[in-house]
Amino acid sequence: MLLVRVFSTLTVVAICAVLQLASALAQTKITIGVAAMSPRTIPLLIAQEQGLFAKQNIDARVVLIKGAPILVASLISGDLEVGYTGGTSVLGAAASGPYLKILSSISSTLTHTMLAHPSLKSAEQLRGKRFGIQSMGGTTWMHTILGLEHVGLDVKRDNISILMIGDSVLIGQALEVGSIDAAVLDGVLARRLISKGFSVIADLTPANIPMVNQAIVVAPDFVQKRAELAERILMVLVDSLAYTLAPMNKSVVVRTIMRRLQISDAKVGEEGYQDLLTSIERKPFPSLEGMRNIRRLMATQNPKAANVKVEDLIDARLIRKLDENGYIDKVAAGYGVK
Repeated sequence: MLLVRVFSTLTVVAICAVLQLASALAQTKITIGVAAMSPRTIPLLIAQEQGLFAKQNIDARVVLIKGAPILVASLISGDLEVGYTGGTSVLGAAASGPYLKILSSISSTLTHTMLAHPSLKSAEQLRGKRFGIQSMGGTTWMHTILGLEHVGLDVKRDNISILMIGDSVLIGQALEVGSIDAAVLDGVLARRLISKGFSVIADLTPANIPMVNQAIVVAPDFVQKRAELAERILMVLVDSLAYTLAPMNKSVVVRTIMRRLQISDAKVGEEGYQDLLTSIERKPFPSLEGMRNIRRLMATQNPKAANVKVEDLIDARLIRKLDENGYIDKVAAGYGVK
């Protein structure tokens, strides 16, 4: 009888241990919201398609959410764990209340190109013309305003029309069919139009203009409540950036660019790949100067933005930890990336 009881007790213990192990091994499910499809979305898509989330025991669902306000609301409500968006949406939310947190930024300078219809050859010819954006006060709007500043133009003074078209892919299509006259586009989307004869008014990359183009964003209390998960998410990001930058993975990345951004010309896909390599950063630290630039521009549309403390929108502790403990360099070395 005693042996039966002992056996029964051991069996219960064993079953509990198995259940605990199974629970530990179960992947953490998260939903990541993407505000717009662009070349900088590629590392995130690479992470999903190449199983990099699974390496960190995460089951990630990536969803396209049209419009930053909806993405922000979804983060606050908990419908999304992570936002993959620009610093613009974060500062816009802070101007009206909630301070979201930027944990990392894969791109912190403007690497875009100002393009125009083939008949337009100079910045002076853009006076009175139509530019396409996704939303007023949004990231594509900021790219456009920064580009106009760089070439010495002003929306009001020079009677420039700003039309809301959609994300960068749709903006490029609108320029191609003549619905707009000019646009500020990035990477392969710009290359595709250049190959078709559209005019390059200005390459903004050499200007090194600070701008948080693409960031990992979470709710205000996410790191406090789920720090371990937040760190794993950043580990995936670091992995995806190194994977994307690695020469050995070039063919995979080019195919992903062409498929996801609807590119049919292999030459344009190759050029877009080269552009992507220069527009993302292996060590994705958030840019305080980029957020200050965003605040400056947003304040012209919303005076409340001027009072936002941009320092409180950035939480770089975890990404700094991954750098200081050697994780970022170790992952890069594993892919042969310096």
